[in-house]
Amino acid sequence: MSNPTWGLQRDITPCLGARLVQEGNRLHYLADRASITGKFSDAESLKLDVVFPHFISQMELMLTTGEMNPRHTHCVILYHNGFTC
Repeated sequence: MSNPTWGLQRDITPCLGARLVQEGNRLHYLADRASITGKFSDAESLKLDVVFPHFISQMELMLTTGEMNPRHTHCVILYHNGFTC
């Protein structure tokens, strides 16, 4: 049995797949649902440690302002420090 892949399927590598659960305007990261496709360099891994929390903060802000709404699905693209979410 193959391992399930969480997140949107993309043909870009390396790629981090993460599952976030919404509670009000907060997002909770489920580490046991994360996956990495490909290999991040050491430098990319260090940058990802900074960028990932930034993306979560940005999405939480978008929930607060109503730009993201769980009742209205649409795609949102975020960019930061060479990474795309």
